[in-house]
Amino acid sequence: MNHHSSQSLLTAEESPPVRVLNPAGASPFLLLGDHAGNAIPASLASLGLGAADLARHIAWDIGVDGLGPKLAAALDAVFIRQTYSRLVVDCNRDPEAPDAMPEISDGTMIPGNAALTDGARAARIAAIHGPYQAAIAAELDRRHTGGMDTVIVSLHSFTPSMNGKDRPWQIGVLYGGGSTVFAKAVLDLLEKRRVWTVGDNEPYAMDGIDYTIPRHAFAAGLRYVELEIRQDLLATAEQQADWSRILAAILPEALSSSA
Repeated sequence: MNHHSSQSLLTAEESPPVRVLNPAGASPFLLLGDHAGNAIPASLASLGLGAADLARHIAWDIGVDGLGPKLAAALDAVFIRQTYSRLVVDCNRDPEAPDAMPEISDGTMIPGNAALTDGARAARIAAIHGPYQAAIAAELDRRHTGGMDTVIVSLHSFTPSMNGKDRPWQIGVLYGGGSTVFAKAVLDLLEKRRVWTVGDNEPYAMDGIDYTIPRHAFAAGLRYVELEIRQDLLATAEQQADWSRILAAILPEALSSSA
């Protein structure tokens, strides 16, 4: 897509689609926030949704915008985060997938996503999805060139109830292809604490739907984990700080035990 199409979606005054926090972080951990933001480009008129819907889980991973910077500081890690709502374009989906720009999410119609033209879809991919994925690739290249070890930690959160069903897990550990040794070490350590109800590829499994980790970690053989924390446990700054402390202890321990 040409330069003009992306400019027509985001004006110069609007936030960039991706932010890199603590860019000089020396930790092997590279933190990602595919759904950390819930901004909507002004040109999309809130996608026809009200403020209440844009604050819900359908629009973003609640709590990750607070957890990510805290964990980045605790680990001295780089945190790459998305600014715009997953309803504009889901950066953890293949951009060609129908649910990359869903017409309905958890029972809520998304008027601004109804009957999108190919051009409208391409403009969102060019302005948001492409730059986010490119920022991850650039950081991985920088680290590889500099001889830095890299372990990708993708931070997500999940709604306590979906489709009328309560979810008992407090934290889920997701993994699939590629090098799963680190993810399984994280799972093992969380389970051994006997403090939380831990999901083993629950409430989601890493399958063909996921995009970011399979794209960047699988073929490169990078160690990784995708973490899902229940949103009622990430609702306050205090809870986010608690999880930051927990993960800042667990992640390095898992790394040393799986080396």
